[in-house]
Amino acid sequence: MRTILLIYTGGTIGMIKDPQSGELRSFDFAYVYDHIPELARLNINLKSISFPKPIDSSEITQEHWKNLAQIIVENYEVYDGFVVLHGSDTMAFTSSALSFMLQGLKKPIIFTGSQLPIGTIRTDGKENLITAIEIAAAFDEKTGEAIVQEVAVYFEYSLYRGNRCSKISANQFEAFESPNYPSLAVAGVNIEYLKDRLFRTKKSTLTVQSSFSNQIALIKLFPGIPFELYKDLFNINNTKAVVIETYGTGNAPSSAILQALISSYISNGGLVLNVTQCSSGSVKHGAYQTSAFFQKVGVISANDLTTEAALTKLQYLYGQNLSIDEVKKQVTTSLVGEMLD
Repeated sequence: MRTILLIYTGGTIGMIKDPQSGELRSFDFAYVYDHIPELARLNINLKSISFPKPIDSSEITQEHWKNLAQIIVENYEVYDGFVVLHGSDTMAFTSSALSFMLQGLKKPIIFTGSQLPIGTIRTDGKENLITAIEIAAAFDEKTGEAIVQEVAVYFEYSLYRGNRCSKISANQFEAFESPNYPSLAVAGVNIEYLKDRLFRTKKSTLTVQSSFSNQIALIKLFPGIPFELYKDLFNINNTKAVVIETYGTGNAPSSAILQALISSYISNGGLVLNVTQCSSGSVKHGAYQTSAFFQKVGVISANDLTTEAALTKLQYLYGQNLSIDEVKKQVTTSLVGEMLD
């Protein structure tokens, strides 16, 4: 019998309606079998632990990522897999962060949640939770190893790499997509694992890095953006790196102010990472004249990184006090399957 640890951080999936007040409140996952009796039929030894105070995912911080990683590390040798219940709004950020923090995984960490509370009749939470647990417990009968050995997100019949997906809908059950990397598994009558897509670490042991920099900024371009308002972000004393969400394949307006800010910032030791605003595709510097300047001054192409993965990867890299050259090398290298090599 496989043993799975269920970790509840907060979010819609853990809500039930109070029969007296009618208000939604978090329920104790120690009694999860009372709410989802179908779990007993999985033949899985399921234990649960909750954050002392369940939080809305919009309140997630780097400290919560550290706490979550610590729970997993402390229980890593005891359990065969982990299911993390998390609010969907920032799930892609947390799953990306955990993928960088916990490298060398030989066991699955499956994130899931729901669009409707688990206490409502039409909830998507039950199916998401049941299947996420089943995936976390799945193993190869020949080798005894877990089928999934990475951080992943399960939502509405699809399993995605955690650092490759983004939330794309606020009101559809199909809330997530992985535009630049295909699904790892699809749950139909059976769960079909696409094994050639699954990540396998080259590390021999689990390594943990829980220090994150909070000196990473994000700018999203829009027509007519007043770049002078963003001057303080390009101050190397306050900001170590700036992620710029650009148009298409990495294009930006030929603004003299923007070019001066970026040139000065990079020459002073700052890093600028170019991420496309498009939901799919990648940055290609020099494909158009409007991105040629970036290539000239040393702006780094994020290739096909999601914004969530780009931000958390930089936070992770700068949290290790690496040299700027080493950060540049690693940010353009796939560490845990987050980007094309």
